[in-house]
Amino acid sequence: MHVETTQLQGVKLLVPEVFTDHRGSYAEIYDRVKYHDATGGVEFVQDDLSISHERVLRGLHGDFATTKLVSVLSGTGYALVADNRPESATYRRWQAFELSGSNRRQLLLPPGIGNSILVLQGPLLYWYKQSTHFAPGRQFTIRWDDPEWGFVWPIAEPILSERDRRGAYATAT
Repeated sequence: MHVETTQLQGVKLLVPEVFTDHRGSYAEIYDRVKYHDATGGVEFVQDDLSISHERVLRGLHGDFATTKLVSVLSGTGYALVADNRPESATYRRWQAFELSGSNRRQLLLPPGIGNSILVLQGPLLYWYKQSTHFAPGRQFTIRWDDPEWGFVWPIAEPILSERDRRGAYATAT
């Protein structure tokens, strides 16, 4: 596995080796010992999986307590992450990545990073590990088209949940 820094403080791009031959491909997507070193000792307590159709945009969601490891198992997605930590040197900056079932890239997201995935090719299976159990009361949502953030999306009219359409911008910890 290769670990790369990103433009956002504390966000890492993890690129596992993918072995491909005439049968298909193989990649190790989690090993407790290797990921303990790569994450600085984060212990994950919950795994989640969402399945979405093309043009669906999920997020930008986050909280100030949870580290996440996110990856696409099948399909192709535009993962946009945003730094919502007022104390961070990269506060209110964002960066986008292509995550796919082919490239197997993963993002390590510290607490306070808003996380989203836009399905470019689906169905998309989005897998993520969390360091805390889900707690709706501590979540924040940044509106996907908030003009103050200046997000750039590859499509103009994604399919959204009501929560994501409204957004509920928050910086409180």
